[in-house]
Amino acid sequence: MIATRQISAREVMQAHLDQIARLNPRLNAIVAKLPDENCFALADAADQRLARGESVGPLHGLPIAFKDLQPAVGFPCTRGSAIFKDDCPQTDSVLVERLRTAGAIPIGKTNVPEFAMGSHTYNRVYGTTLNPYDLSKTAGGSSGGAGVALASGMLPIADGSDLGGSLRNPANFNNVVALRPTVGLVPNAPDLLPFLGFGVNGPLGRSVADVAWLLSVMAGSDERDPACFPSDGSSFRAPLDCDLTGARVAWCPDLGGLPLDPRVRTVLDRQRATFESLGCIVEDACPEFGDVDSIFLTVRAWRSAVVLGPLLATHRHQLKPEAVKEIEAGLAVTGSRLARAMVQHGELLERIRQFQTGYPFLVCAVNQVPPFDATLDWPKAIDGVAMDHYVAWMKSAYWISTTFRPAISVPAGFTPDGLPVGIQIVGRYRDDFGVLQVAHAFERATGFGRTRPLIAHSEKRQP
Repeated sequence: MIATRQISAREVMQAHLDQIARLNPRLNAIVAKLPDENCFALADAADQRLARGESVGPLHGLPIAFKDLQPAVGFPCTRGSAIFKDDCPQTDSVLVERLRTAGAIPIGKTNVPEFAMGSHTYNRVYGTTLNPYDLSKTAGGSSGGAGVALASGMLPIADGSDLGGSLRNPANFNNVVALRPTVGLVPNAPDLLPFLGFGVNGPLGRSVADVAWLLSVMAGSDERDPACFPSDGSSFRAPLDCDLTGARVAWCPDLGGLPLDPRVRTVLDRQRATFESLGCIVEDACPEFGDVDSIFLTVRAWRSAVVLGPLLATHRHQLKPEAVKEIEAGLAVTGSRLARAMVQHGELLERIRQFQTGYPFLVCAVNQVPPFDATLDWPKAIDGVAMDHYVAWMKSAYWISTTFRPAISVPAGFTPDGLPVGIQIVGRYRDDFGVLQVAHAFERATGFGRTRPLIAHSEKRQP
């Protein structure tokens, strides 16, 4: 509508700023926001470019707030840490650069946990981000601010990143959609260790189509990320409709025995019939994940020590306890232990490849729990099973991270008390478009994503 001048970028900006003014004081999703007059000036400039007949990008005139891990000129990049509360980058990340070039209008940042650690968005710089479906619950993370801003209508699109679940978990908790792309599809620069780890950048949206559209801007190689493979981002703008008759789906909600909250399991169990109604051949099957915990936790801890280790000596008192433990665990990783984890990872990737020759798609839980109390640091038990570390409750997400496969979170229903539950669809290596197609079909068949939080529509929540 902006591109065809049915509506102005200024009007779009006004609508979103009104929603931000009404809801953000309670939800705390958008941080470091520009003054309204600056936002309107940027929108007016976007309208003037259209009036002059200039060529514009696919995101022209859409407000966006970058995740507060992304360096972006004109905004602080705190990483959710008081140590970096005054850090103001002089250059954009590759992702921010692409979003600006596509015409998105940056108006602020979205809130994150400290150093994106854990999947609960709280920090000592900006505070806690709350879930719009229940203000007493977590928004998830680390892209928690992004998920909440989308669900509540404060932003139309959002970027995020995902190492152990940071795109998928907040999408799940906020009834929106997020794709963790195949590792190497979207540039991840700057990155101190471009060839080692599980982190990706990716899109969030209120629909699968919006996610695909945003991915079309994000995808494609860049020489600043040598681990990024060549791809044509515009291919993700193709129609998502497809015939799923005969598509083989491995049904494995708990990935072979992970503890799963009964409320989550009940929601997911109802959706097996949806895939069958779409023509899929759905069978109980699960790959052998083997040493996946050792792989993920070893590599993650080692990366944390490399990137954040120097802060222990100078800023230990400003780090949350989980960050200290993570860094110390990484400093204790020996060369032989890291090498062993990398060998095990190679073996895991081959097992997943072989499994997916028979099952192109795997369906499982995104989160093992519904949104939990925002006053907790992390869930200590699931269905009576104690969690032994602060990310143990999100294995259903980080186990999939280790596969390097594309995985999407799509709304799948609600618990009896109205909390969102998503479903995770995992595809073959580099079959991101296929994952989007299956998710699109599921979304159209169920429609749960159209249930927006009441707070987004009314000042008073209904019972």
